[in-house]
Amino acid sequence: MDLTELASTVAAALPGAVKGSKVAIGELTLDVEASEIVRVLTFLRDDPACEFKVLIDVCGVDWPARAKRFDVVYHLLSLTKNRRIRVKTETDEATPVHTVVPVFPAAGWFEREAYDLYGILFADHPDLRRILTDYGFSGHPLRKDFPLTGFVELRYDDDLKRVVYQPVQLVQEFRDFDFMSPWEGAPYILPREEKADEAGKKA
Repeated sequence: MDLTELASTVAAALPGAVKGSKVAIGELTLDVEASEIVRVLTFLRDDPACEFKVLIDVCGVDWPARAKRFDVVYHLLSLTKNRRIRVKTETDEATPVHTVVPVFPAAGWFEREAYDLYGILFADHPDLRRILTDYGFSGHPLRKDFPLTGFVELRYDDDLKRVVYQPVQLVQEFRDFDFMSPWEGAPYILPREEKADEAGKKA
């Protein structure tokens, strides 16, 4: 059974669950309804034609311009069939995806990472806490709209004799370079300096 036939088999066995499929670079990706994720992964694990019994990873992808901004991506491996499959579903910031911990216990760790780094919610997760960021961390650092400086910083306070959190305070303003002005005192011609000279002569 090739990957196209496998996609058709899964779609036929789970009507209404699979929205689409794609084969690229020798890998199959299934797009599924978020409400059907547990049923789809259970089928992929247990069906004799599939036997994807190893969960390799669960991760998130952020598309801020979409209404459902997050993709939740599950990577599965079948040792007996020697093939891999990718299962994707979509959700937004407020709608949880049902946890797949009852199907793949290893998902507990991965779902906590997706929650911590993206803010993706998982319904009925047994322990949905942050796992990589520090206590008191504000925001979700892998979201594309998360500021590079973060929201809070921590430092050791000599007076309090402990680590304290405070809003980010930059020592100096970020510098904006237009890359058209040469650095003063450079002993050699810098990239784009020639273009700056040419632009000045034309003006």
